[in-house]
Amino acid sequence: MKYSYSDLAKMIDHSLLHPTMTDKDLQEGCALAAKYDVASVCIKPYAVKQAVEWLRGTDVKVGAVIGFPHGNSTTESKRYETELACKDGAVEIDMVVNLGKALSADWDYVEADVKAVCDEAHKHGATVKVIFENDYLTNGGAGLSSDEFKIKLCQLCERAGADWVKTSTGYGFVKQPDGSYNYKGATEHDLALMRASCSPKVQVKAAGGVRDLDGLIKVRDLGGTRCGATATAAMMDDYRRRESAGTLESSSGKIGAGGY
Repeated sequence: MKYSYSDLAKMIDHSLLHPTMTDKDLQEGCALAAKYDVASVCIKPYAVKQAVEWLRGTDVKVGAVIGFPHGNSTTESKRYETELACKDGAVEIDMVVNLGKALSADWDYVEADVKAVCDEAHKHGATVKVIFENDYLTNGGAGLSSDEFKIKLCQLCERAGADWVKTSTGYGFVKQPDGSYNYKGATEHDLALMRASCSPKVQVKAAGGVRDLDGLIKVRDLGGTRCGATATAAMMDDYRRRESAGTLESSSGKIGAGGY
């Protein structure tokens, strides 16, 4: 294995965002994140202050989502939500772009929206990950192909001061012809494209579709430095099992579809 336990665990932003999660669920999720020594928890904004207390004395950071999951809040609402989250102790911010504005080719609005959050977060010493929701972009928009659109967003986010660009929220469900809903989340194609479309100072985060250790390794191989996940225990327990069995070299999986 070319990656250590710490290399992979410190890629994981343990996701605690499902709308039905109770306070007890959130506390247990923070305990799990501390047990596996991941990079951070990504938690609902109202729970940031409590998460800071639950994780005090650990190396796990606290992150919060802004304008989540659809990015449609006003810019001032996103900025103020960022201010509150940072004052409560969040040191990482995952914001969602205003896709409607982007698809309308109102690029100045989109860049100003991202910059407002980045400026506020950076003022408090926090970093920012900007979520594209790539499942909504399979047909492109604003006169651009899907890849051109994502490249444009990468360039815009870098100018605005983003520290990461991120594939998905984990909740970007798209209605299918049969009336059901589904989504892919992170794909190998998009991760490679986003990595190639930013300078080295902007990192890439995967979210959705990464459900096992091989998928996490694939994200790392493609240049991703963070991965949103709920399958943290399964991933890192698998690492320890392979380590004990001497089979750590047998990792060559793909990123799957769906799930955060």
